[in-house]
Amino acid sequence: MTGAGTAKGRQPNGASSIYLGKDGRWHGRVTVGVKDDGTPDRRHVSRKTRAEATRTVRELERQRDKGAVRKPGQSWTLATWLTHWVENIAAPNVSENTIDGYRVAVNHHLVPGLGAHRLEKLEPEHLERFYKKMQETGRAAGTAHQVHRTLRTALNEAVRRGHAIRNPATIAKAPRLEEEEVEPYSVEEIQHLLAEAGKHRNAARWVIALALGLRQGEVLGMQWADVDFELGVIRVRRGRLRPRYEHGCGNRCGRKPGFCPQKINVRRETKSVKSRAGQRPIGVPDELMALLRRHKEEQGRERALARDLWTEKGYVFTSPVGEPLNPNTDFHRWKDLLKAAGVRDGRLHDARHTAATVLLILGISDAVVDSIMGWEPGKSARMHRRYQHMTGPVLQQTAAKIGALLWATPADVAVQAELGAAGSSGSASVDSAVYLADLGGRRLAFASRKHAERVVTQWGEDRPGRAARVEEVKREQWEVAAGSGTQSIRRAIPDRRMVHHAHAVFLAGGERLNVGSPAQWSTWAWDFEPDLYTDLPVRWHTSRRPGQEIEAHVRGTDKDAVSSAYVEACAQAVDRARNPATYGDGQR
Repeated sequence: MTGAGTAKGRQPNGASSIYLGKDGRWHGRVTVGVKDDGTPDRRHVSRKTRAEATRTVRELERQRDKGAVRKPGQSWTLATWLTHWVENIAAPNVSENTIDGYRVAVNHHLVPGLGAHRLEKLEPEHLERFYKKMQETGRAAGTAHQVHRTLRTALNEAVRRGHAIRNPATIAKAPRLEEEEVEPYSVEEIQHLLAEAGKHRNAARWVIALALGLRQGEVLGMQWADVDFELGVIRVRRGRLRPRYEHGCGNRCGRKPGFCPQKINVRRETKSVKSRAGQRPIGVPDELMALLRRHKEEQGRERALARDLWTEKGYVFTSPVGEPLNPNTDFHRWKDLLKAAGVRDGRLHDARHTAATVLLILGISDAVVDSIMGWEPGKSARMHRRYQHMTGPVLQQTAAKIGALLWATPADVAVQAELGAAGSSGSASVDSAVYLADLGGRRLAFASRKHAERVVTQWGEDRPGRAARVEEVKREQWEVAAGSGTQSIRRAIPDRRMVHHAHAVFLAGGERLNVGSPAQWSTWAWDFEPDLYTDLPVRWHTSRRPGQEIEAHVRGTDKDAVSSAYVEACAQAVDRARNPATYGDGQR
């Protein structure tokens, strides 16, 4: 490095230099690389003092050594970069719906609010003040958050291309979003909606949404080729896109393009669903499949009535002339349905939350839920948390278990009934003993000694020096001692069904692992010791353990149906153990 007026020799080619210019300012020159034409890319800086010039040169050298120096050429403002990015980089590479969101964020918010900033001068504080101003002027936090995500994506691309050395949007704090908890519709509300839907066109459209949880675009993009009446399966393959209109009158009507009498839709009608998991077959209940058959017959009558006006495109749900339904019109039909059914207002997407929650209540395995909802297998924990809601029945059952364990008194505890193993009769076999957990004079009754011992151990650890023990008494003695209190508790418990269970575990080769345990047993639904209940005659599924064993689970209120389903569940479990790829287990 040389200074003005020094007698030192010439610096090596490419070395930085600092010198005092004729203008009285200190100048620095740093070689940071090579230009596209092969000549050295030598940057110039100018400062009032030598110390300032030296610091600037050193900083530029550090950026050069880290590969973080902005490329030579156009000096981008935020407005010029965002406009270039959204139309020339993002538009050809993202979906139509995504680019619509990007354009709104760029053209309506970012360019008017921050566009004059140069990329290299943009600071996180500029962004945070802008987000705050958006909210102060009435914009929702979600809108500001979407603008932030768009800006972060655009600036990441600027950094990758060397037009900026850092992305301030990765540092700035985005507006905090407090996601409102969705309350899914109850079974009673669903029944009201379906009864009202049956009075209108395209009734099956709302049944599919509430029963199967398909997204709006997936339902509106469905074609008859996707419905297999013989197998009872719908295959989700595509989604309906929102139309985008341009004037067909040369902009002479003075209206927005969507209201032009000669408007032209310049966007394709559908696109393939967004992921491989989204392209999925879904089993359809017989009742819904029968409804689809009737719907197809009704559509045939509409086709005959429309004659030459009908445009045959193969969609399941259409306008009266065969065109696919407009998503905006479909949304308003949903709102009309809610009002007509006397059901509380909600988003159309809440129907999808409702369907996912029903799967939770039914105890369907995660793998099957992922398949029905179109979530990536093994990567859907966040989606489960977002869509499956702890409803009243689930919460009440859980609260009852906790309350019975922690706060019950002898007069508040029902006698626990442990029932027999495989081959027992339909009636419950009652053990002759009751195990009392004596917790400092307060006694809780258990049908299982190990459960009583577990409570006594934990209670004693929490209260050193306090007496706690397990006491075994005859059941008849306990019934007499408890008096009418026990019976009144039993009468107050709403769920007094007998639930029958079946369970088996198989190794990878198909051999049964749990040969020493009973295959089937029964228990009262009001007994809080078991952790899963059902009010269905039978339901079953198979699942893969982390150790690769396959479990077959069956339970229901119909003992004969459980026994029959157990055979079917075991057969599938053996096949799944031997052929994991057939069931997608290799992808997990």
